[in-house]
Amino acid sequence: MAAASPALSALQARAAELRRLLSRAAHAYYVLDAPELEDGVYDQLYRELLDLEAADPSLVTPDSPTQRVGGTPAEGFTSVEHRIGLLSLDNAFNLEELEAWYGRLLKVLDRQGEPGAPVPALEMVGELKIDGNALALSYDNGLLVRAATRGDGERGEEITANVRTIASVPLRLQLANPPAWVEVRGEALIPDATFAAINQERLAKGEAPFANPRNACAGTLRQLDPRVVAARRLDFFGYTLHLPDDWQPEPTGADPGRPQNQWQALQWLQAAGFRVNPNAERLADLAAVEAFFRHWDSARKALAYATDGVVVKLNDLRLQDSAGLTQKAPRWAIALKYAAEEAPSKLLRLSCQVGRTGVVTPVAEFEPVPLAGTSVSRATLHNADRLDELDLCAGDTIVVRKAGEIIPEVVRVLPELRPPGAQRLELPSHCPECGSELVREQGEAATRCVNSSCPAILRGTLRHWVSKGALDVDGLGSKLIEQLVDRGLVGSIADLYGLDAALLASLERLGQKSAENLVSALADSKAKPWHRQLYGLGIHHVGEVNAKALAKGFPSAAELATAALEAPEQISALFGIGGEIAQSLAQWFATEANQQLLRQLQQRGLALAAGPQEREAGQQGQASHLAGTTFVLTGTLPGLSRSAAQALIEAAGGKVSGSVSKKTSYVVAGEEAGSKLAKAGALGVAVLDEAGLLALLQAGPGASPLDPPPGT
Repeated sequence: MAAASPALSALQARAAELRRLLSRAAHAYYVLDAPELEDGVYDQLYRELLDLEAADPSLVTPDSPTQRVGGTPAEGFTSVEHRIGLLSLDNAFNLEELEAWYGRLLKVLDRQGEPGAPVPALEMVGELKIDGNALALSYDNGLLVRAATRGDGERGEEITANVRTIASVPLRLQLANPPAWVEVRGEALIPDATFAAINQERLAKGEAPFANPRNACAGTLRQLDPRVVAARRLDFFGYTLHLPDDWQPEPTGADPGRPQNQWQALQWLQAAGFRVNPNAERLADLAAVEAFFRHWDSARKALAYATDGVVVKLNDLRLQDSAGLTQKAPRWAIALKYAAEEAPSKLLRLSCQVGRTGVVTPVAEFEPVPLAGTSVSRATLHNADRLDELDLCAGDTIVVRKAGEIIPEVVRVLPELRPPGAQRLELPSHCPECGSELVREQGEAATRCVNSSCPAILRGTLRHWVSKGALDVDGLGSKLIEQLVDRGLVGSIADLYGLDAALLASLERLGQKSAENLVSALADSKAKPWHRQLYGLGIHHVGEVNAKALAKGFPSAAELATAALEAPEQISALFGIGGEIAQSLAQWFATEANQQLLRQLQQRGLALAAGPQEREAGQQGQASHLAGTTFVLTGTLPGLSRSAAQALIEAAGGKVSGSVSKKTSYVVAGEEAGSKLAKAGALGVAVLDEAGLLALLQAGPGASPLDPPPGT
């Protein structure tokens, strides 16, 4: 290969130097709030780099400051799977709920202490809960390669071009020897002053203003044109990261070491070039957490951006791993939310909405009031018991707030302002949609319409079937579903697959091209995985997580139906699936209308079964020589994290429980094992160390799981 000419080498060196100077200046300005270059000097250097790259495109690199904004607007966003899932946080709304969470954390960590003794102290990190939008940033060898929205936590939308416009997001990590990959999590936001300027500009153009900074940020991130995103000047705070398990920095280098706790993780992010919220604090114990929360309840009002609470995280990363996760959230962190803003309003009427399961929900409609940045005029009242509790009458003045600053709710009634002779409000006796008599089973809070032909139930069923978590049929929204049901064109979800483009094109607001696209989307949805089809059926208690577990255990509707009707104990034996779900499945499959629906769907081309690859993956995950065996993990294992140990046990068919009982097969004990180890001794439960657990796992099918292996 020919060597580069001296002239070209000089240009390459100059371009590299300009990239270094400009990146350093941008980091100082946007992240450190300590400008190093005057604007005129920065602009001059930027122009020089731009000219060099224009003259010789080979000088352009992905991390060049000139590449933050560029390219043509996208036609849409692609759904991508997160390398590491983005779990939501559980919420606490007062200090009592915080203390209850802390008690649960101590229990799962085996740190409860003796009765009457002081509450054990666990060091925490307190961070502000920024009211923005979570992002997942992926770096390969230090270079930003992908940015995605949270989505459902497992999959999000790929918005890399838009995130590249955020000046506080480094295009290349400021590390001499970056890891092969890094996953960074953080919050994109629009500062209050920027938000106000955006709304002034929108009003000047005759456009509707955004309701609040969070909504403006979410809408901005989903703009198809990155230039629009760049103009709105979003900001970003990093708050956590994930590194390869085997990564360690060069021993003689200047890069930060591998974080051992959350505080060090924040420092690592800063060293790598990220903006980290400066108001985070290390908190020695629960009392310090409570003081941190109280301080920011008032201090947050002076910040330049919106916050709605604080986030509290267990500092030690090994203890985080020991605490583990629930199906939806980490046990080692919680969002402590501030009290929602409240406002009075006058009740205008009580309406009712009918859901896909027939549940009738009362809805309060009232004079619009501004709350947490939006205008609110409706709030659900849940059920007849809540109506009785409120003692709601026509014309009442009510107090409204947003639960968690998101969901409107009626807090209370002001009876002293009640009009004379006001009539008490109750749920109707008949369905507002179909006129059928409503039913409330003894012991249930819900009031239901039990007419399976009710249009409201059908509309809800169709919306659920085409939703993102289920069949994800693009183009089939609520308005179109209403038309299909109201015109009698669809009587079940199976009927969707009999629609043709000509018929759809005759409907309101649906052109020929859109109709053809919808027919194509419906055809594509037939190939969706079995667990998504199962979730889409809308069976009571079968959510997305449970549907995945059931689909692995029973890779077809026929096999699941047989188990539900003939051997429900096989269903309840699955990890995470209890008797309530098994009973719900038995009731659903015993209903002839549901059996008919399954037959119709299969006739329309839906397999209602796992494909070959799904079946193979399910079989690989169902090694069962530990079936019927229950483990309890306690203490810190030398070579296995708690989550890794749990995954290995479950992959071999075993279950992991949080408490020791006579039904426990083994307690796996590591360093600093606590009361669970003592309880195992008292009950005569076998105890394993890590070597004993691995020996048991490696014994394979045919081994007796209750024969004590080495290490007991």
